[in-house]
Amino acid sequence: MTADIRAYLEIRTAGASGFSPDGTKVLVSTNLPGTSQLYRLDRDGDGELAQLTAFDEPVGGAYLPTEDRLLLAMDAGGNERHQLYRMDDEVDAPVTSAAQLETLVEDHDHIHRSGGVTRDGRYLAYATNARNGTDFDLHVLDLASGEDRAVHQPGGWASAAGFSPDGRWLASHELTTKPGDNRVLLLDLEEHRAIELAPHGDPAAVGSPSWLPDGQTFYFATDVGREFAAIARGRIVDGHVTWEYVLDKGWDCDCAVDWHGNHLLVTANEDGFSRAYLHDPETLELRTEVPLPGNGTSGGYGFSRDGRHLTFSFSSALVPGDAFLYDTQTGELERLTHSPNDVDTEVFVEPELHRYDSFDGESIPLFVFRPKDPPTAGTKLPVVVVIHGGPEGQYRPAFAPLTQYLVAHGFAVVAPNVRGSTGYGKRYEHLDDVRKRLDSVRDLEGLHDWIATTDDLDPDRAALYGGSYGGYMVLAGLAFQPDRWAAGVDIVGISSLVTFLENTSDYRRAFREREYGSLADDRDFLEEASPITHVDRMRSPLLIIHGANDPRVPLGEAEQTHDILTGKGVRCDLLVYGDEGHGLSKLKNRLHAYPKVAAFLHDVLGG
Repeated sequence: MTADIRAYLEIRTAGASGFSPDGTKVLVSTNLPGTSQLYRLDRDGDGELAQLTAFDEPVGGAYLPTEDRLLLAMDAGGNERHQLYRMDDEVDAPVTSAAQLETLVEDHDHIHRSGGVTRDGRYLAYATNARNGTDFDLHVLDLASGEDRAVHQPGGWASAAGFSPDGRWLASHELTTKPGDNRVLLLDLEEHRAIELAPHGDPAAVGSPSWLPDGQTFYFATDVGREFAAIARGRIVDGHVTWEYVLDKGWDCDCAVDWHGNHLLVTANEDGFSRAYLHDPETLELRTEVPLPGNGTSGGYGFSRDGRHLTFSFSSALVPGDAFLYDTQTGELERLTHSPNDVDTEVFVEPELHRYDSFDGESIPLFVFRPKDPPTAGTKLPVVVVIHGGPEGQYRPAFAPLTQYLVAHGFAVVAPNVRGSTGYGKRYEHLDDVRKRLDSVRDLEGLHDWIATTDDLDPDRAALYGGSYGGYMVLAGLAFQPDRWAAGVDIVGISSLVTFLENTSDYRRAFREREYGSLADDRDFLEEASPITHVDRMRSPLLIIHGANDPRVPLGEAEQTHDILTGKGVRCDLLVYGDEGHGLSKLKNRLHAYPKVAAFLHDVLGG
């Protein structure tokens, strides 16, 4: 018997969050209680997880480098105003209140983002917008004395990106006003100066440095002067940075070096799938490819202090998500967590990777999930089109419980990476910038045309589903292509690019204007590209889900669409969750919302 939607939603996931200083313990983040909480796994124990936190809100954390204590970050109700705390990794009972934690940085009106701790455990770097609510400054907090000082005030969006081994250099990752562009500054905390890593003219991505023990040499990923991000080696010489490309995997890459400089880990995003390789950091010789548990996505890599072991998180269409450990000496791969799952994994399906031509001949990647049992002769499957957020994002084949439920119940699910998606090179990423926005919407037309060419997919029963920017694409598809789409599910989506930019959090506005266009210079186009401007053309049933505390896309974006469509007599259901922000992070809310999504899709499409 096919499982109910609730069984899919109850599937838990886990991921590795790093080692204790001596490598005997692994910090695990898992949603066993219904939100992501922290657990300790003793490697010489029985494999059981010891729960450390039990908050209503999701908690993130990591071990401090010199003691068995944790650095924690937590917001309230999805407002993304994270506060920073410290706690021991041995507790009599899970911590349930911030009053039980040691407060490091707490100002609930503002954001605080951790950015690394020096190797001696003394100094914590973090970014905060406490000065004016908009611009992020970099601070260094002395964890022993409590002295807190601002070390860099660049204006705009900045993040601390880790210290050099000796603590002298702090990396600052800063967004510029160009779409898809950033710069990295190396801040000399001794001589109070800054030098830029990989200066460039055209938009480019520059990654944060991962240092060798000498404190002068480092590796980083960048696509300066090239289409895909490759691995470069840099060095500080006489107060200047020199660098050169040294490794190229042909796809976007990232890298990390372990504490003692024994390994250079290179990860690659190959057409959406993860690959991981270990190289010699001196000779760059490939030692081995890290074995992954299938075709999927991996992340959160962390070395033990001695460099022997590597933890990471893995998810695929067949593996909901767990923590794994790789032994670099023996080559053995161990699954550290086995998250609960009451659904028969034999019903899970992997996607096929296709491409289709859009209106201008641009080739668009597409993941297609089909039921294991094909439809009976003469019938076709209803289709749910899943569109990722961002727009600087990418659909990748990690586990998605709603997708697997729908496929098991007779739907096909297709997930395009429309133009503007990352992972396919800079040219492709910039095809939707500012006044090219509607070209990405037109990619949905090409997708609908592709569906019509298949033997088993029904173009007359195709619905759009997406969150955030994907929610904008849902609304835009229903407004600009009303004859093509039978229904839509919009989760925290943008209905008006104008009111979105006017009402999004102050600290986000400039960051978003660089992608969508500015209120001052592009208002005419922003209005034209807004689904709400063309709402009179929308006639397909729509389900909207939104968090009341969303700091990115305010609730008003959902309410204005709902009010207008309801007034016109078009079916538009609105679900609002008072303790959520940009999406649903709490299981109780997902258990309320997603059965309604499933019922809505069954109702409007069949299946």
